Amino acid sequence: MRLCRALVCALVLALPAVAIAQPPAQQPPPAQGEFVPLSQVPPNEQIPAFTLVAVAYGFVWVVLIGYVWTVSQRLQKVERELSNLDRRGA
Repeated sequence: MRLCRALVCALVLALPAVAIAQPPAQQPPPAQGEFVPLSQVPPNEQIPAFTLVAVAYGFVWVVLIGYVWTVSQRLQKVERELSNLDRRGA
């Protein structure tokens, strides 16, 4: 349980560092009247969507795995308590 909490806390504390590490966005150029393919857009004007999506998915998976793990631990504790009660009562 402590390990799970430590991992979640470390991830939550690391997320602002990822956001700060990215350079600040510059003012967007004036709107264009036509479509510009991504291959023609300079790299400094592209949105780092892959990084943001990967961090979001990673965070969701860590939280989901942590939740499932805690539920399984609590279920095992309840099963142990029930078996102890069954042995004492029977």
